[in-house]
Order: sequence, then structure tokens, then C-alpha cells
Amino acid sequence: MGLLKCATNFLCRAVRLKGLKYSTRAKMKPGYQQANVVILHKDLADDFEAFCRANSSPLPLLYRSKCGEWSCGPLATGSDIREDCPGYCVFENGVLMKKVASLSSYTPQLQDMVTFYLGCSFGFESALKAAGVPVRNVEQGKNVSMYKTSVACIRAGQFHCPMVVSMRPVPEDKLDNAAQSTHGIPLAHGGPVHIGDPKLLGIQDLSQPDYGDPVKQCPGDVPVFWACGVTGVEAVQSCKPALAFTHSPGCMFITDQKAETISPLTLEPAQCHLSFCISQNPQHYSIASKRAVQQIRAIEELVVEDPGSRGIRALFLQDELLKACLSLSHSSSVLITTGFPTHYMHNPPEETDGPPGAIAMAAMLQALRKEVVIVTDGRALEMNQHIMRDAVKKGVIKTAVPVISFQSNGPDSALHFLCHDGDPTKPRFDHLVAIERSGRATDGNYYNMRGVNIKHLVDPIDDLFTTASTIAGITTTGIGDGGNELGMGKVKAAVKAYMPNGNLIACDVAADFAITAGVSNWGGYAVACALYVLNLCPIHWRYLHSGLGLSLTPDQQSLWMACLPTVAKEEEMLHILVKYGVRSGKTANLGLEVDGLTFHPYHSDIIQQLRNLTLA
Repeated sequence: MGLLKCATNFLCRAVRLKGLKYSTRAKMKPGYQQANVVILHKDLADDFEAFCRANSSPLPLLYRSKCGEWSCGPLATGSDIREDCPGYCVFENGVLMKKVASLSSYTPQLQDMVTFYLGCSFGFESALKAAGVPVRNVEQGKNVSMYKTSVACIRAGQFHCPMVVSMRPVPEDKLDNAAQSTHGIPLAHGGPVHIGDPKLLGIQDLSQPDYGDPVKQCPGDVPVFWACGVTGVEAVQSCKPALAFTHSPGCMFITDQKAETISPLTLEPAQCHLSFCISQNPQHYSIASKRAVQQIRAIEELVVEDPGSRGIRALFLQDELLKACLSLSHSSSVLITTGFPTHYMHNPPEETDGPPGAIAMAAMLQALRKEVVIVTDGRALEMNQHIMRDAVKKGVIKTAVPVISFQSNGPDSALHFLCHDGDPTKPRFDHLVAIERSGRATDGNYYNMRGVNIKHLVDPIDDLFTTASTIAGITTTGIGDGGNELGMGKVKAAVKAYMPNGNLIACDVAADFAITAGVSNWGGYAVACALYVLNLCPIHWRYLHSGLGLSLTPDQQSLWMACLPTVAKEEEMLHILVKYGVRSGKTANLGLEVDGLTFHPYHSDIIQQLRNLTLA
């Protein structure tokens, strides 16, 4: 056994032959963990370790050497860091001065230096292959493509820099496999930090990597990005030490340790990844755990219950709630609109469905630190501002949301409303949500469920949605319970086929996501609950913050929980609406009723069930 071990160690050292490309060396020793290398003066070592700990996705620390230690016993027996990388970069005052094949000539300086061995994404390529994911850079005999991003790492001491990512094209039907097989290997950077359009990471041209080789995509491939240990090179350049060394990108230190692979059969639902496309313009995918997805699907099923027997199940599309909330979770600024003046014979003509759901969504979005604005009809602006003021006073929402109106003064009015200076590259909002908002029909009119035209009471807020559909980076969601609501044009064919007066009343304006609910308020409550579930999901949280987000705190969770709908808050909200003369949609009753259903027991029961599902 001793002779066999010595022979194995000798072979391990022998594979670190100078002049061989990564692809050649990897074939000589496949399936072994590789390491990025950063060598710094001992005075910077503690700061750099802190930087690695704070940014563990790009810089997973495998081993920190002692000062002047060449070997790395825990990772590779008989190693010598001066010789074991095929290439090294030499930095002076943060500037790359040259690349060398050996550091032996720097032995005197290395006596006062510390070596950091950092996990490398090449270590998970065997896991990708085991999961049936093609590795295009290996297929093409190239080094992986690596790019500097606009994502700033968390600063520690003297170290700060943008994160570097590696990119591997992955077939769309293999995205879940790619995410799942790598997430469980944090010492090789873990799961992806972004899937989709590289511009969302500040990368302008995939054909021009900052490090490595350009890798071609095959038809049906999606670019997938992982945090990359070359971030350490950027950190050295930002800190500007008098002398520092790194491996040359693509020329890693190869350890004696087998790279990990993860069997999906052994994973619990909280560990399993599911990916969803949340935008095509730009292309953007998000990720959540199977457990979180199951919870949100249960929430979605609950709110599509149809106590009024209106047949709204025919309009239902599965996972619209999930995908809308994934998109909202990535958003920074959200515009919400509501208001359905169905009671044209009363003043005000509004109904009690819509505003409670809008404020419930706004409360959760605020807690998640999104900017939120509500837009409504000009004739109802003052009333809605008073309703918002009372909602804050009564504790329904913590902070007042600005309530504004939109008027069309020309063909570019919507563009100027949505974008700074009317520039479509500078949108003010990245998500628009309509909940129980009158939607424009094919003939240009607006109809209530009885087929009465109420166009004279409705401002052209639909124009914001039609214009948003032409602007990259703005996503839209519609929430409705009959098919005549803004955004429900996505299910227009079903509305015409199955809803009373469907051919007349069906909204013609589609949203990217159409959430169907038995009562639209329930859809708003469901959005608030689903956002809570997503942001408590560690897999989604990590992805949302590009692998750099700090851990959730109990204070954050408590804040978000306090913003969930409760029976008491929603009953108080109905009292506020009744105070201003807002009536039930179906019956026009002025009381604690929505769509002809009394608050107790119908709405209160749904709210409590939603909380039970959310907090399970």
C-alpha cells in the first residue's frame, strides 16, 4: 500500500507538466478538485481571508498556508506551489508585469508570503457531466469563458473588486440539472449566480471574455454564469500590493482530492432546484427550491377557488403566480394600478375588490425594499390618497405609498411616464401590476361583467401596459377574476369561450403573467404570501443576490411576516373603503363585503388559510 500511495502521489505531481493546456491536463487527471491561487504578503493575509469569507461564492477558501509554506498537504501530498501551476501571473503594485512558468526565482520573497488556495468551477464539471449536462468548453477543447461583472463584491479591509464569473452554455432543458448538480458543491462555487442575458451582469459581449477563451453556444443553449475564483486576480489588482502572485487564469493547481458529485435522488425538496423563465426581453431565468415552488403552487390553488361559481377556473394558467413573483422578487421599482368603476350609477363608482389586494402587495414589496407607486384614475385620485393615509393610520400598511394619476396628452405620454426623459433604456419601473383594474376590450371600450360600457369613468392606464410591452426590462402582471381586467388579455380566448358576455367584455391588453383568482383581492394577498416564501428560500435568496447576499436575519423575517395579510388588517381595510362609500362589486352593498361575499366567513377564511400555507 505504501508503494502504491507513493506512486499515486508521484503521478499526481507529474500531471502538473508545464506547457500543457487545461483541457490536456484535465484529461490526464479527470474528476479532481482544482484550485485558484493567490499569494500575498503576510501583512495582507488576514484582510484577504476576511474578503474570502465575505465572498465565499467566488472565493471559496480551501486552504490558507502558513507564511513561507510551499506545500499544501491537506490538498495535495508532496506539492510545491512554486512549481505546480502551469503558469503564474506576477503583479507589482496591482499591475500585471509578466507571466512565468515557475516561481522558484522568487523564493526569497515567498518566505514572507501566504498562499491561498481557492475552489474552482472546473471542480464541478464532472458533476455537470454526471447530471447529463454537456460541458461546451470541454467539447470545444477550450478554456472556460470568464468575465468581469458590474456586481461588486463585499469589501473587507483593503480588498474590493467586481465579481468575475465563468460562463457555460447549457441546453434549456438541462438548466435544472446544471443548477442542482453544482449547488451542493460550495467549495467549487456552488450553483449559478445568473442565467440568461449577460447584460444583466454588465457583460456587453460574450465573444470577448476578459479571461479564458470564447466558447460557442449551440442552438437551444442558454448562457449560465457561476461565480469564479479569478475574482482573486481582480482583488489583487484593486489592492495594489507591492508584490503578489496568482495562477494564470485557466492554469489551476490540481489537488489530489476527488471532485464532488451530487445525486439528485438524495436531495430533499428544500435542496432541489427548479428554474423558470421570467422574461424574454431581456432573457432572464430565476431559481427557487422545489419546496418553495410547491408552497406557492398550493397558494395559487387556494386563491383560484370559485365560491361565486363564475367559471373562472377556465382562465387559470399554472405557475403564473410563481413566475410573476419571481420577477417581482428581482425588481427594484414596481407600479401598481387598481380601480374598477363598475357602479356607474353611484358616486364613487369603485368596488371593494382591488384596493385591499393592491395595498397588501405594496406592503410586502416595501418590506423587501422595492420602490412602489400606485397609479389610479384622476377623478378618484384624492379619494385614494385619503384611503392610503387611513391605511397607514390604522396599521394596514407601514409607510404610505405615493398615489398618482396618468393622463394621456399625446402618443408619447405613456413612454414619458414610464421612462426618464422618454428614453426606453431608462425605465422608472421594472414591473407593472394591475389588480382588478378595468381593461380595454377589443372595440376600445371598457365593460363591467354585465356588459355596460364604463369608458367615461376610466383613464387610459392600459396605454402604460401596451407601451411597457415594447420596452426591454419592464415586465407586467395582471390579476383578475372575470377576464375583463387589465392584463387578462393573455387569456382572452378562454374569456370569450367560457365567460358570460365574453366576446364583448374580454380585455384585449395582455400582461406577461395573468393571475386568476376567485376574487382579485385574493390574488393580491397571494402575491404578498408568495414573495414572503421566495425570500425565505435560501436557494432563491442566494441567486437573487448573485451569490453575494448576506444571510437572512431574524429581524428581516420578522419584518416580512408583519407585512403578510391578516384577518384583522383586511377587515380594517374594508372598513376604510366603506367609510369612503366604496361598494361590493356584485351587489353594490355598502358594507364588509367583496364581490357579493361577506368578509366573514368567506374572505377571512381564505386569508387564514393563506397564512397557514405561507407559514407552514
